[in-house]
Amino acid sequence: MTSKTTSKGTTAPRPADGGGEAAEPRNVPRPAAELFSLRGRTAVVTGASAGLGARFAAVLAQAGATVFAAARRIDRLNELADSDTRIHPVACDVSLAADRARLTGTALGVTGRIDVLVNNAATSGETRAEDESPDAFDDVLGVNLTAPFHLARLVAEAPAVDGDPPRSVINVSSILGLVTAAPLGGASYAASKAGLIGLTRELAGQWGATGTRVNALAPGWFRTEMTADLFGDERSSRWVERNTLLRRGGGAHELDGALLFLASDASSYCTGQVLTVDGGWTAR
Repeated sequence: MTSKTTSKGTTAPRPADGGGEAAEPRNVPRPAAELFSLRGRTAVVTGASAGLGARFAAVLAQAGATVFAAARRIDRLNELADSDTRIHPVACDVSLAADRARLTGTALGVTGRIDVLVNNAATSGETRAEDESPDAFDDVLGVNLTAPFHLARLVAEAPAVDGDPPRSVINVSSILGLVTAAPLGGASYAASKAGLIGLTRELAGQWGATGTRVNALAPGWFRTEMTADLFGDERSSRWVERNTLLRRGGGAHELDGALLFLASDASSYCTGQVLTVDGGWTAR
């Protein structure tokens, strides 16, 4: 066992091997073929029961990470876990502080570490601002902004040992946090995703000296369960194609590289950034 004195002055024990394999030392060049490897690391992914979240969990596991996949729909998570023994399902409602603490506690209890956090869970509100009540607005911000903040804090405050790779927090924002997509989108959703970008930069600034990296991933229009109605409607689908430089929506696999870049040593000198993957939507 090794230990490290935390900022609160307590000594937190932790397995020297991080739960199975020794971690790579900090700031050491790696062979190009290993830059994106997550072997021996632990990742937490929220909103992992479907869509991009399920894809994120699978990709991180394929890169070698032990992944704690969190969502409310445990049946979906169990199906995901059946596909890869490195994926561990955790029932979690991120709107609840107790569930957030239990999620990170579960990961730490099993592997003794959290190296990567993907704040992917999100909900959408009403499209028209006139139809959205202040309470409903608060609910969206609670899931999309407050929960990522709390989870990032829990991860940043978890004990670490010398030689561990710097932690990577990835906040999944959206192009709707950068530009309007009216008549689609929504006030609470856009506000939460824009707030997530601001939060990313602030946490990167506050935690940079510790080595913890915080970045945002801002996807454009991707074909997922959440956008099935959008792409299922011919007029809406044409609207996406017309306004995207590549003239099509994205496939979920087209975020794999961006995710692995931010999660791995490939982005070891990257923090406080927004990586936009949108087929050129925001470049218009």
